[in-house]
Amino acid sequence: MKKFHLWPEEPYVDQDQVAASFCLEMESGERQQLWFRMPIEQRQALIAHCDPFVLAALFRAMRAPADLVVHGGASPSLLRNLEEYQAVWVKWRPKVYSKIEIQADSEIEAPKLETTAAVLGFSGGVDSSFTVYHHLRGNPGRRHQDVQAAVFAHGFDIALSRKESYERAAKKAKAMLDSLGVEMIPMAINLKQLGDDWGDSHAAGLAACLMLLGGRFASGLIASSYPYSYLQSGWGSNPVSDWLLSSDSFTIVHDSAGFTRYEKVCALTEWPEALENLRVCIRGAEREKNCCRCHKCVRVMLYFRFAGAGLPPAFERDVSNFQVLCTSFPSEGLIRVFEEVLANARATRAPTATALALRGAIFLNRIRLMVRRSCLFRNLRSLMKPE
Repeated sequence: MKKFHLWPEEPYVDQDQVAASFCLEMESGERQQLWFRMPIEQRQALIAHCDPFVLAALFRAMRAPADLVVHGGASPSLLRNLEEYQAVWVKWRPKVYSKIEIQADSEIEAPKLETTAAVLGFSGGVDSSFTVYHHLRGNPGRRHQDVQAAVFAHGFDIALSRKESYERAAKKAKAMLDSLGVEMIPMAINLKQLGDDWGDSHAAGLAACLMLLGGRFASGLIASSYPYSYLQSGWGSNPVSDWLLSSDSFTIVHDSAGFTRYEKVCALTEWPEALENLRVCIRGAEREKNCCRCHKCVRVMLYFRFAGAGLPPAFERDVSNFQVLCTSFPSEGLIRVFEEVLANARATRAPTATALALRGAIFLNRIRLMVRRSCLFRNLRSLMKPE
């Protein structure tokens, strides 16, 4: 099998920023520099090991496929876990990924800190907002995590080219975190240049950001996207594989899969700063705002409606029942998600018209997907393609 070489680089300071970077050298000799940039105050938090870089490069190597040669130190516990992590993804995506070998110049565990401090990946959406609120103001019981800081990433859902949008979104995220006494760590990352399927690799990318701060924190939290009742194989972040991104010195925690999104929204109704600054949109032209029309905005607004909280200030306008009826769900998975929304509507005795609109939207989207999968539709599309 061909080989990719991972060359760690010394952290460098650029004005008020510090950057941790590595170079990924392909079999062809092509090189890509990948970097993580953050305020210079975080320099002492940076881990000296290559562990986060291995996580960042893993999907690219599995996709090639190419064994990964790490020219630096890596934790044997992480490499052991990544063997099982790869086994999961090769089973889920056998046509896309292959098992690879990871070889490091030196295998030595990263130092284990005498601290309980945890850092969270924070987007300002429902899932990560619930996670931080639950651990700071809720009752997590024995699952409590000492969340002291949160990474707000630039280069994930907000493109690096959209600096002003990121700054406005970061201002909202900071207002939420400040209200709980949690430090916000802005971090810019260019991992998307690797061309990975972000739906598959985003948890590994986020884990890399969190583990990079292993000189200050002992664990990193990834907020659950779906509850245990909805285990969707092949989604990048899930309770099956996320924990395998851990080493003995830094634990990755897949958090709050025991809660549905409706239960999370109900908890957030008690947090005024979340109601004002929540950011859930996936399609808005300005990514720091909620468009109030995409399926994700519609879903969250309906949850707040069913919870009896009305329309939060974070949403500029409400959604009508007709707009609910016309909402497009581009996948079977999203249809199932909205079936759960409908179940919440029935359980909370939501207005009959809203429940009917939801039922109609689910029916129409099922018909749409059936048509798209049909042989006739595929044949028509092939005939319409220009020769």
